Amino acid sequence: MALVRAILRSPLKDLTIVAYGGADVGMLCAAGKVRKLVFAFVSLDAIPLEPYFRQARQAGAIEVSEIDEGMLLLGLRAAAMGAPFIPTRIGLGTDVIRHNPDIQVIGSPYDGRDWVAMPALPLDAALLHVDRASARGVCQVKGPDLYMDDLFARAARHTYVSCDELVDDAWFAAGEEARYVFWERAVTTGVVHAPGGAHPSSCAPAYGVDMAHLKLYAASAREEGGWNRYAERYIAAGEDAYIDAVGGIDAIRKLPLPVY
Repeated sequence: MALVRAILRSPLKDLTIVAYGGADVGMLCAAGKVRKLVFAFVSLDAIPLEPYFRQARQAGAIEVSEIDEGMLLLGLRAAAMGAPFIPTRIGLGTDVIRHNPDIQVIGSPYDGRDWVAMPALPLDAALLHVDRASARGVCQVKGPDLYMDDLFARAARHTYVSCDELVDDAWFAAGEEARYVFWERAVTTGVVHAPGGAHPSSCAPAYGVDMAHLKLYAASAREEGGWNRYAERYIAAGEDAYIDAVGGIDAIRKLPLPVY
C-alpha cells in the first residue's frame, strides 16, 4: 500500500492492473489511474465489494477482464515459468470464457477433452510488501499466507518491494530464517524501507487489518467529494504524514491479527 500511495502522488496513469484486488485497486480507480483491470475479485474482505472499484465498474470507466481466482493464479504461474499458457479445467462451461474471448478453449492431443488455455499474465512491474528485506533484495514473508507474492515476483520484469524491517543479509543465515525466503534475490529490482507499509491491510505476524480505517475509507465513497477529502488527508502529504495520520507506527503494530 505504501507503493500504491506513491503512485497516487505521482503522474503515472493509464495503467493496466493485475490483482486479487483490495483498497489498492479502489484507490487507483478513484484517482483515475486505471485503464484496464485484470482481476478475480476486488474486496475489502469484511466489506464485500471495494466501493471505489464498484463505482468505476458500474460507470464503465475502466476496461475489465474478470476471471476465476484459479485462472489468475495459473496466468501468473505461466508467466513465471516463461510458458505461453497453462491448460486447466477451470472456467469450462462458464461465462468467464464468453466474456473473455481472448482466452481460448483447446483440445487435448492426449485424451481429446477440452481444456481452457489460460494465457500467461506477464507483468511490467510487481509491487509487493514483505516483513523483512535486505538492500540486496533478499525478502522474507513470515505470515501464514504468501498471497502468490512469489508468482507475482517471478511473473514481472521488475519487482519493487517495500518492507517493514530492513536487515543485513546475515539475518537470513540465523536459525531457520531462510525458510521464509520464497523467491530469488535476483528477482528483486529494488527495496524501500516502509514501516507500516501494508496498512490499512495486514502484514502478519507484525500487525493486522485496520478495519476502522477501512470503514472510514469505504464511507468516503458515499460522500460527495469523498475521495478528494480522503486523498488530501491521508495521501497528499507523503508517507510519513500518512503514518502519523493513522495513529503512528506503534498503533499500527498493535492492530490485532485477523482470524479466518
